[in-house]
Amino acid sequence: MSRADSLPAPRLLTPRRRRPVPASTVIAWLLVIGGAIVLVAPLYFTFVFATHGRTEIFNTPPPLWVGDAAASNLRLLEERLPFWRNLGMSLYVATMTTVLNLLLCSLAGYAFAIYRFRFQRALFAVVLGSMMLPGFLHMIPSFMVMDALGWIDTPRALYVPAAASALGIFLMRQYIGSAIPHDLLDAARIDGCGELRIFWSIVLPLLRPALGTLGLITFIASWNNFVAPLVVMRSAENYTLPLALRSMQAPNNTEWGALMMGSAIAMLPLLVAYFFSARRLVAGLTSGAVRG
Repeated sequence: MSRADSLPAPRLLTPRRRRPVPASTVIAWLLVIGGAIVLVAPLYFTFVFATHGRTEIFNTPPPLWVGDAAASNLRLLEERLPFWRNLGMSLYVATMTTVLNLLLCSLAGYAFAIYRFRFQRALFAVVLGSMMLPGFLHMIPSFMVMDALGWIDTPRALYVPAAASALGIFLMRQYIGSAIPHDLLDAARIDGCGELRIFWSIVLPLLRPALGTLGLITFIASWNNFVAPLVVMRSAENYTLPLALRSMQAPNNTEWGALMMGSAIAMLPLLVAYFFSARRLVAGLTSGAVRG
């Protein structure tokens, strides 16, 4: 028998049949796409209406594409409001609130996670309990304190009371407790590092995912804050953007095109902040969910 006769006969390759997509998968994708459209539609129409006049916005059907009234809407917005000063005030207040929150909450979370001291659990329970209280309960006491300090109608009345949030302390405490090994800190102490040096040089760089998450949450909350500026701000020059845009609305003769232009500009810093912090937001929220 020859060698060729001993070889097995080649098998013909048959094309694989594609499995039919389950109906549940199709329904799930349709629900996701429909939900995405519902969530993106207000954002899209805000930018579209910002380029149309008041009469065009209320046409039936409404405009679905950009128009040519963007310049006139911006000019009208600048006539009705000190818009760019309000924008700068919002940026300043949101930035100061975010920076102070990141610093103070990381320090407090580090203390609760690493050190053991008297009444530690009771103090942390107070922090958690304050998260369950509605914001309007401390509105009048906060106003009285700001009035006693002479901070009414100043930006300090907005970012100082919000400098250390209970949510930020809780987030930092949980992240440090799960992500920072105690052996690393003990090794740094043996090498002669002080506590502040350990926090600044070792702990803080390891907190970047949690800091990104907390920074984005704090910035968005401060940027969208309406009630606090309404309570403590008096002059239109010191209004933040939500309060300034609300002051444009009237029972009659509201310039909706200019209002949409202001809303569209107000969204841009939030979109930029989310674009640069999205990865750290996901990493900070999911860190510690799976531990090896």
